[in-house]
Amino acid sequence: MPYSPTAEWFSTWFDSPYYHVLYQDRNHAEARAFLDKLLLHLHPKPTTRLLDLACGKGRHAVYLSERGYDVTGVDLSPRSIRLAQQHAHEHLRFYVHDMREPLPYGPFDFIFNLFTSFGYFEQEAENVVALRNAAAALQPGGKMVIDFLNTTRVIQSLVAHETKVVDGTEFRLRRHFHHGFIVKEIRFHDAHGEEHAYEERVRAISRARFEEYFQMAGLRLCEVLGDYHLAPFDEARSPRMIFVLKK
Repeated sequence: MPYSPTAEWFSTWFDSPYYHVLYQDRNHAEARAFLDKLLLHLHPKPTTRLLDLACGKGRHAVYLSERGYDVTGVDLSPRSIRLAQQHAHEHLRFYVHDMREPLPYGPFDFIFNLFTSFGYFEQEAENVVALRNAAAALQPGGKMVIDFLNTTRVIQSLVAHETKVVDGTEFRLRRHFHHGFIVKEIRFHDAHGEEHAYEERVRAISRARFEEYFQMAGLRLCEVLGDYHLAPFDEARSPRMIFVLKK
């Protein structure tokens, strides 16, 4: 039975225009440099078919396409996919899709899930469902990359309160750890003075827990990298947990 995301935080916040306002300053140069290093590390063939799973507005998918690969991007947010589709062409396509549902596209040689686009679901079992769906969409011997935050380091260094002013909108941010989730509360007033409140919730998944997920999904862990320069993972110091998996 299809999931109904009406009450889930990501189905409303990711589809809000204010989500794109708050995060408009994301570093595209850093993202491209990371992908360059990742492609050099993985050395996919020129004929490789790639899936950008939870692609947002498609910034990674567009660049991967520019590098010459055949790319599909999927995301839960219709607004993000509408924006991404402006860049679509014969070898770059975008679809609205919930990763908890089987992927009707593929099979793929590589699946990329980047920039902490995992662990949003309230029920932990849904994480395994999403990984099993991804694994089913991979060619035998295909690889998946999951770029997640280093939960240990993030929890230790949470900035509890922050205010950001972007394009005249003052966003008041509050971060805390609650019932296994890293939570960011986002409040602001729009141009009409009306107050809005959203939140982001990412499950604080440890490396050990991820490894259990991978085993249940039939994915083999090849290596764990710790940052966008692809240094080895160090739990105490690395900002990221970047998993390279093989079917």
